[in-house]
Amino acid sequence: MTGMITADLVDLELDLSADTKEAAARSLAERMVALGRVSDLDGFLADVAAREAQMPTGLDGGIGIPHCRSAHVTEPTLAFGRSARGIDFGAPDGPADLIFLIAAPAGADDAHLTILSSLARQLMDADFTDALRAASDPASAAALIRGDEAATSLEASAEGRSPRAPSPEGPSPEGPSPEGPSPEGPGPEGPGPEGPGPEGPDPVEAASEEAGAEEAGAEEAASAFRIVAVTSCPTGIAHTYMAAEALENAAREAGVELVVETQGSAGFTRLDPAVVAAADAVVFAHDVPVREKERFAGKPTVDVGVKAGINRPAELLAEAREKAARGEVTADARTPSPVDEAGESGDGYATKLRKWLMSGVSYMVPFVAAGGLLIALGFAIGGWKIDKAPSVAEHFVWTDHASWAALLFQTGGLAFAFLVPVLAGYIAYGMADRPGLVPGFVGGSVAVTIDAGFLGGLAAGLIAGTVVLGIQRARVPAVLRGIVPVVVIPLISSAVVGFLMFLVVGKPIATLQKALTDWLEGLSGANAVILGVVLGLMMCFDLGGPLNKVAYAFAVGGLAHPTDGSLKVMAAAMAAGMVPPLAMALATTVRGSLFTRTERENGKAAWFLGASFITEGAIPFAAADPLRVIPASMAGGAVTGALSMAFGCTLRAPHGGVFVVPLIGQPLLYLVAIGAGVCVSTAVVVVLKGARKTTTPPGDGPDARPAAAATGAADTKHMPTTA
Repeated sequence: MTGMITADLVDLELDLSADTKEAAARSLAERMVALGRVSDLDGFLADVAAREAQMPTGLDGGIGIPHCRSAHVTEPTLAFGRSARGIDFGAPDGPADLIFLIAAPAGADDAHLTILSSLARQLMDADFTDALRAASDPASAAALIRGDEAATSLEASAEGRSPRAPSPEGPSPEGPSPEGPSPEGPGPEGPGPEGPGPEGPDPVEAASEEAGAEEAGAEEAASAFRIVAVTSCPTGIAHTYMAAEALENAAREAGVELVVETQGSAGFTRLDPAVVAAADAVVFAHDVPVREKERFAGKPTVDVGVKAGINRPAELLAEAREKAARGEVTADARTPSPVDEAGESGDGYATKLRKWLMSGVSYMVPFVAAGGLLIALGFAIGGWKIDKAPSVAEHFVWTDHASWAALLFQTGGLAFAFLVPVLAGYIAYGMADRPGLVPGFVGGSVAVTIDAGFLGGLAAGLIAGTVVLGIQRARVPAVLRGIVPVVVIPLISSAVVGFLMFLVVGKPIATLQKALTDWLEGLSGANAVILGVVLGLMMCFDLGGPLNKVAYAFAVGGLAHPTDGSLKVMAAAMAAGMVPPLAMALATTVRGSLFTRTERENGKAAWFLGASFITEGAIPFAAADPLRVIPASMAGGAVTGALSMAFGCTLRAPHGGVFVVPLIGQPLLYLVAIGAGVCVSTAVVVVLKGARKTTTPPGDGPDARPAAAATGAADTKHMPTTA
């Protein structure tokens, strides 16, 4: 915090110049103006007042913390004032005697915001606030806030002890506590020849007690109640972090395991999904929407304002425990937020690219399902000429089934029209967060306009995200920082993306898209079968992962302008995607001894998942034994894709599995193709797993392999070297 606060920014007699919160803010802000930290006093105070109007900034314990982000702030600054009489900042327990005015530039960088958040956490420490109340001069108070070494002495004197004195709760830094072993006690070689004295503990009993204590500690840790929390406030500077600190302190006192995600102005680090999954309850203390809230669905949840997290954290934790005991949960969410897939700073470029693309595809899929199924139902009810029906807004007959079919078809067509813009918009979102949405959607719409299709959407999203990231790295004058997020970035990025998509990269991509469409339309014979094999391999390689999504998105893209070739591609992709879970379900049924009890239970669910075209139903099996399950799945998927294309099966619905069989061209042959692939995958996985069970690796006894196989574990240490 060096440089953010100096003695000139400290007023230990604030009540001599101010008796209201407005006057206090002005008095402290004038010090900032005098040092050149604020360029426009009235403009800055208007921003402070606007923030204060959102929610009072007074906190329990005699603290006032007015703060804001303002375009009139030239550099992050903190001013401190102390009032003997106290000034009302709206705290429930009365006036504040410690007042902190925090001024952050509109474009403050993460490092300074992190420092400010550190101060906010310090304010929840009674020793820190007591030391500030005891400070005798501005320099000492500024040093304490900065965390200078001199502040240690000040804090110690406020507690009534010498700076070097040990904490009453902790051991002395000079050596063991008085209760510890004496210098004359046993040395490193153990007790003396006389053994322990009459008062000394028996070594066996001591070891037993120690083991019992460790076991009790392990049981206590295993049974501890776990809570995850999210805190956020409108500015994301102070209350966000103070609420986090208050909740953490209350959790320690209550013996609760708590992990907090602070969604502040400096950004946020997502909680580990494993931590969220293991949590028994959730606490939201926020005044702005919680980002990616669906991550916490299905758990007992306490949802309050951020001030409640600061003022009554123990009550919130107790309420969370009560809700968990009653079994109250929020609505379940089946899929994670695509922003969870955004690239992290430590990832390589290839990993980031995969996550960005997955973000766009994940947001696109609901539009695919809704629009595609509505279109398919329109065709099923109204026939293949329903696409020639007039607009239902101009002509609709309530008793005519063709009008209802046209309504379904036209509604689905509108939903489908969003596919490419949504794909592009959320690829850019995965790269650059919310600033990427506008140029991403604009670029995706341009791709639709110039018939660049799915490939154009991919390019537009990547271009938009890259442009926004470039703009965000540029140094912006202080006077413009306030309008950068809402004006500068959308304006410049949309203009650049529009130029590139219309005049540079869009037309070549549109040409490529047309050539690809023409090729699909002309597929026949061996070419079609080869494409079916490739699609089957891609759909089954990573079982719902990036390669699977690429193949699926390729198939769905053809439905926007359906032709006979694109409908065959869609049919082959869905058929192949159904094979892995159905094959694993069948394998656990016919040779259950090759699988663990858990896998056999998963196999029961895999029947429905496979029939519904949810390829991810095979993931539990692949995770346990990838070297056998994935090749087997790919073999069956390739067979199914090839047969589907050879039979000329078509599909106008992008999803649905066996439940959309009436919408499939050549439905009986389609089921035959799926059945053949399932049988091939089942046979391959049974053979591979059976070979593992009967093969005894060198050095193992004759009974080692059956015992290992009985557990069903994919023990890579004992796998045959040919696996």
